[in-house]
Amino acid sequence: MCDGAVEVLSVWGNSVLKVFSTLSPKLTPDLLRLFVAALLFWCSIGSLLGTLPLYIQHVGGTPQDVGIVIGSFSIGLLLSRRPLGQMADKRSRKIVLLIGISVVAIAPLGYLSSVSIPVLIAVRAFHGISISAFTTAYLALVADISPPQHRGEIIGYMLLVAPLGLAIGPAVGGAVTESFGYGPLFLLTSSLGLLSLVCGLLLREPSVQKTPQDLPEKPKSDKFWSLLNSHPIRVPTLVLFLVALVFAARTTFIPLFIKDMNVDLNPGWFYTASAIASFCTRVAVGPLSVRFGRGLFISIAILLQALGMLILWTFIQDTRGFLIAGIIEGSGFGILIPSLSAMMADRCHPQERGRIFSLFLGGFDLGIAIAGPAFGTLADLFNYHTLFALAAAIAFINLIIFTTMSSKNLSHSLRYVIGRGKDVYAID
Repeated sequence: MCDGAVEVLSVWGNSVLKVFSTLSPKLTPDLLRLFVAALLFWCSIGSLLGTLPLYIQHVGGTPQDVGIVIGSFSIGLLLSRRPLGQMADKRSRKIVLLIGISVVAIAPLGYLSSVSIPVLIAVRAFHGISISAFTTAYLALVADISPPQHRGEIIGYMLLVAPLGLAIGPAVGGAVTESFGYGPLFLLTSSLGLLSLVCGLLLREPSVQKTPQDLPEKPKSDKFWSLLNSHPIRVPTLVLFLVALVFAARTTFIPLFIKDMNVDLNPGWFYTASAIASFCTRVAVGPLSVRFGRGLFISIAILLQALGMLILWTFIQDTRGFLIAGIIEGSGFGILIPSLSAMMADRCHPQERGRIFSLFLGGFDLGIAIAGPAFGTLADLFNYHTLFALAAAIAFINLIIFTTMSSKNLSHSLRYVIGRGKDVYAID
């Protein structure tokens, strides 16, 4: 078994080296700096996943308060996506990246000094700007650097940093909280952000070729929201919105569910198991998505997300049940984000990536914003099992939408999601 694992890692390593050898030697160090900055960024974010809901409850918050505070993260996301996306296109990807990292370093100090629910809502909304800025700039930078023929693989490899950070962060955050308390936790989270900022400052931004105004490659519209009129952009954004509803259910309420069930499990280990599974699936799927197409793996990923929610709804009895659910749901989420991101990169021109990625990721933000308060109210009125039943139903609805609407008509969509047809909206 060990020999087999070594062989798989060896094959994967050779594949990674082959892909990255296509890059200019001048760009490789910057890609490494970008990766390290992102790893520290996601460790900072991840350290609060299993601890912040419990902290809110610790200072007197109800399940509904927990949902509102965690969900208010998306207030900052939604309000900042549009201007930051435009800034990334018109001014600098690096500046937008640094804005995101700076916020992730400052926000934990706000939690440290807050015990009031309204103040926590404000701090959490400010914290949301970090994800908005960082993810928009990070995806645009990686897409700028990547050769078109290897874009899907490189985006997949570079997005491995999120599950790595979200595997390390929750485990470390949970351990620090158990041993030292919430104060040292927030100081640690802030310090990780500062280290990420150092790496970001050392980054050199690649130049992006601007398309002349009279060429047909010019974006059809400079108006941000009018981009949703385009079917190739609207459907992936809707899919990501529904993915976010499911993701928010497990991100916000798993720590409270574990406590409610009296299960002896540090919630951080649920997120660590999920992130490890996410990492492993991203490693496997990167090269395969180039061969079989994004559609096949996106549909598989949505199905895995639905199965994870089903397990949380029906079969949870003990620690093992939570960890199995985390592994299955994490596997799906690990495939979803890089595959959807690569599909969106395929469908847009370089000079419009900042706006399109910010709009696309805005679907995720809106889902998080709605899910927190809505699911918190549901948990207050009923129970956590009902909450995860609804999340499972949303995931299955999402699968139907993607299966039938991912391409220009039903027949093309069905062929695309089973790996038998190409993406007709991809730009060569």
